[in-house]
Amino acid sequence: MNTDKRRRMLAAGAAGAALVGAAVLPSPALAEPDDDASVRVTVDIDEVREPGVLALSIAGDAVALSEDGSTLLVRQFVGTLPTVTVTDTRVADEVPDGVGWAVLGSATDFAGTSGQAPITADHLGWKPRLLDGGDSGLVTEGEEVVTALDEETLPGNNVGLVDQELLVSAFDSEAVASDSYSVNADLYLRTPAEVAAGEYSSTLTLSLFE
Repeated sequence: MNTDKRRRMLAAGAAGAALVGAAVLPSPALAEPDDDASVRVTVDIDEVREPGVLALSIAGDAVALSEDGSTLLVRQFVGTLPTVTVTDTRVADEVPDGVGWAVLGSATDFAGTSGQAPITADHLGWKPRLLDGGDSGLVTEGEEVVTALDEETLPGNNVGLVDQELLVSAFDSEAVASDSYSVNADLYLRTPAEVAAGEYSSTLTLSLFE
């Protein structure tokens, strides 16, 4: 056998061996038609929380004074301020550092509805009374403010409700947040005995400051 023929036979045998070797390799796995898989997606959404507020409310818009405790020199008319509530729905993080709040009150002169001379606001006094101050001890009522006809109890107190007088306050707003507090006050109008008869009216304004 010549050399070229021998070489061709050896090459053919090698190719056959390569084919036989390839035939025994494993085939890749194929997905079955129409197979699918799923992933569960969840989310927990918190309720939207509106920012808290500091607010004032009054349980009524009028009070009628009635005569009680008059003397020969001074006529006295008394009543009770409707309950005043301060509500703070803020959380501590919403409250500015180092602030407190206060409710102040002032009254206009008592105008006579039939043309009588007015009774000036320094004849109206009050004695605040804390109804619910919480447990912190940081919410307190204001001092009594007496009228121009009274003996002086504290320096500067014989002014009546002419200017903004303290009804209730909190020293530290952050420490008393997320709660509500209530207060009222004894009101008294004291006039000279010779005051003109007739109906009078005044507006007592309460303001909340922080």
